[in-house]
Amino acid sequence: MMELLTETAIQEPQRIRGLEMPWNRVMGSAEAPARAARALGPWHPQEFMAECVETVPEAGGLMTFVFRRCDGAPLAFRAGQYVNVAFPVNGEDQDPVDRSYSLSSSPTEPWTFSISVKRDAGGLVSPWVHENVKPGTVLEMLGPVGAFHLPDADRRARYLLLAAGAGITPIMSMVRTIHSLPGHADVVVLYHGAEAGGFAFHRELAYIASVDSRIRVFYSLGDRSKPEGWEGFTGRLTAAMLDEVAPDANGRQVYACGPEGYLNTATELLNKVGVDDTSIYMEFFTGDRQTLLEYQAELAIAADIAEEIADEIADSAEDYFESQPAAFGLYEPGYDADGTMEASGLTLETHDAGDAASEADDGGSAAGAAPEAATPDASSFDTVGTGSLTLSFVRTGINVRIDPTEHILEVAQRAGVRIGANCKEGMCGSCKVVKLSGDIEMNHQGGIRKREIDAGKFLPCCSTARTDMVIDA
Repeated sequence: MMELLTETAIQEPQRIRGLEMPWNRVMGSAEAPARAARALGPWHPQEFMAECVETVPEAGGLMTFVFRRCDGAPLAFRAGQYVNVAFPVNGEDQDPVDRSYSLSSSPTEPWTFSISVKRDAGGLVSPWVHENVKPGTVLEMLGPVGAFHLPDADRRARYLLLAAGAGITPIMSMVRTIHSLPGHADVVVLYHGAEAGGFAFHRELAYIASVDSRIRVFYSLGDRSKPEGWEGFTGRLTAAMLDEVAPDANGRQVYACGPEGYLNTATELLNKVGVDDTSIYMEFFTGDRQTLLEYQAELAIAADIAEEIADEIADSAEDYFESQPAAFGLYEPGYDADGTMEASGLTLETHDAGDAASEADDGGSAAGAAPEAATPDASSFDTVGTGSLTLSFVRTGINVRIDPTEHILEVAQRAGVRIGANCKEGMCGSCKVVKLSGDIEMNHQGGIRKREIDAGKFLPCCSTARTDMVIDA
């Protein structure tokens, strides 16, 4: 019987031309029957609470965390985008630490969504996430955000997807999305990893490649030696490797995600094999390379829209939800005078009760709030730098002159003001400080929430001064 199954010729399925995301036609439709599906379209980022419902260990030190929104709504996003998550790593009574993680799940299954986090033993957040986020954990999120994603419609749909290490996360979302959709596509995935057993999602990738002739997957061990039985590539990314996996690379749209050095090399090699810059899309989370202008513009617009939506909900929760499509009422979250309520449903229970641990009380929390200290007189501070405006840093005790076109973080750090920073592009939120007075222009990319802005906080990495300012740093 098995021989008969093996020898049976399987014909290729007949497909429609190109790929089209399920929400694409809805977004351009004015017909009433189609309005129910609008909730599944990636219209705008939102601030929401999400509950972890599953954790899945992955190879390569990654852990996948599956969430669902507490209000019962779907999370509408585009494959490749990310969410910004507030983690209470210092205790519930302290300000959370924000981190951005790419979504690894497919938007075609929107009722749950996943992020995959690589554990960094020396990091602040990822070890906490691996040890503390379990089924039942509720976290505050902002998203979706990001211009690194597949198009809503593509009649050619010919892609080269490059990933290194944890950069496989948004690429996996793209692969899962393409596999779930009908239509012609030609997809090549080239995945670099550190060791043969460290390729996350390798079993699922192997399965998808075995049943979906549109998708081919290749692996490389980077600069590691070739272990016995290894059938993939070895060595770092080269033009010859690109030519071997995708000799027609110059006719494909390229999406790449990974460490900065890998992406810099990929850019040079792709240009070498004839891929135009307009066909290259990269996901950067460092400040050492300028993000594409369209990426910055879209993220800035997305953040502004999220704030507008939050304002609408705060003004009138009832009016906001009543304005949603009536046919979507089945999934509409409840609301009262204070805003949205948690959706009703089955009580969440962890399958393995032995994994449940009682919540520990943080013994380091303060017994009471300290009296507010008076703001020092900035006129006594030394003044450095040149420019038409003055930034007074009250903790450092220095006045810094600044030009209105300069980003505040760069000028402050040059003057010796100690402000922690990571991405320097308004994503991670690590440089967040309090503005005591003055006006700014901030073009962030999801690294700060509206409630924090209302409390006077801002991100100096992506902010310019409009007036003289007093800053708590």
